[in-house]
Amino acid sequence: MEQQGEEKMKKKVMVAIDESELSHYALEWTLENLGNTIHNSELLVFTAQPTTIDFGYTNNVLDPFSPELVAAIQENYKKVALVLLDKAKDICANHGVVAETVTEVGDPKKAICEAVEKFNIEFLVLGSHGRGTVQRYFLSFGDIL
Repeated sequence: MEQQGEEKMKKKVMVAIDESELSHYALEWTLENLGNTIHNSELLVFTAQPTTIDFGYTNNVLDPFSPELVAAIQENYKKVALVLLDKAKDICANHGVVAETVTEVGDPKKAICEAVEKFNIEFLVLGSHGRGTVQRYFLSFGDIL
């Protein structure tokens, strides 16, 4: 009976990370400041792999990227994501926490929301990109449009 109570008390926590220093800070902060919550929870560390290739320009609009190039770039995105998640697992292990890691392909905003629903996450931690209040407001407003 006590074990059922413990299972019910466990929360599903997700920390979404990317390659930024701030997202790793958010993970470290979570592990250091929410220790009791994390130790009694299932921790999922998540990262999204981009779906688009943005070089900022193309040489010839009529000459799209070759399928081989696109596949190589997507494979590289996957490798980067796996390295990020391995680093995050090490950070968690250094704090005595075992974390599950997941990566999905897609726009990070959508992928994070979909992961929250898919894994029934109850507590989501995101790092900040250091934008000020006004900049965040305009970016949020622009996203709505």
